[in-house]
Parts: sequence; structure tokens; C-alpha cells
Amino acid sequence: MTGGSELLYWEDFRPGEVVEIGRHTFTESEIVAFAEQFDPQPFHTDPVAARDTFFGGLIASGWHTCAIGMRLMVQAYIGRSASAGSPGVDNIRWLGPVRPGDTVSYRRVILESRPSDSRPGIGLVRSRSEAINQRGEIVMTMDGWGLFRRRPTP
Repeated sequence: MTGGSELLYWEDFRPGEVVEIGRHTFTESEIVAFAEQFDPQPFHTDPVAARDTFFGGLIASGWHTCAIGMRLMVQAYIGRSASAGSPGVDNIRWLGPVRPGDTVSYRRVILESRPSDSRPGIGLVRSRSEAINQRGEIVMTMDGWGLFRRRPTP
């Protein structure tokens, strides 16, 4: 992928490319605050009650893990790209719990890229976002499509 502050177009996303996009350390207070607002289940909101659940302690909501990943994607590349949005996410998998103190690294893998059949100035990019904890365990994957404008011809 092109470096620097240059605007990224569809042509800059190559199948097979793997890019580290950032990391985040989840704190107990932010896990609880997010869950109280968006996913108020006891294993996300109550450290004491969470001990008696399947997870054996407080864990971050999977939606919290996705939201952090989205913020990092925007900071790392979407915010400096010719993004035209997304037609949606095909698959999200929460493969392991994210606990207070976990540092999760996010990376993007380009799976496929093709020009749009219906919009000549747009290309589609299918990618997988992976979230990996400090023990090297993949805790979340998210597959989806992005729409990007094609590079203008001079």
C-alpha cells in the first residue's frame, strides 16, 4: 500500500496484503462503560457477577472489540482513502474473550479486489480484520467489503 499522506484509491489495496493497523489496551472501566451503554450483560458490566458466568470474569463486549477496530481502521487508512462506504459485513466471529488489561493488536488482510460491474469509478475490496491479544490468540475476525473510488486517469 502507498505510504505517507497520499490519498489511497482502490488500486492501492492488493490481495494478500497484510497491514498492522494499531493496538488498544482494554481497561475495566472502559469495558464497563461501553457495555452499560450498548451491551448491558452481567459478564460485561459487573466484575463480581461476571465471576459466576461461563467466562469466569469480566470481558469486553464483542461489539466493543469491533468498535475499537473500526476506529483504528479509520485512523490507519480509511480516513486517508477515497472511501465510498461499505455494502456491509459478511461475517464477524468472536473467538476468545477480551479481558481487562488485554492489549489487542489489529491487522487488515486483503482477501480480494475487483472493479465494480455497475459503477465504473468504483472498486470493491474484501478484507478481513483480525484482532490478536498479547498472547498471540486471534480473538475476533470480521470479513466485509469496502467501496473505494478508482484512481483518476491523468
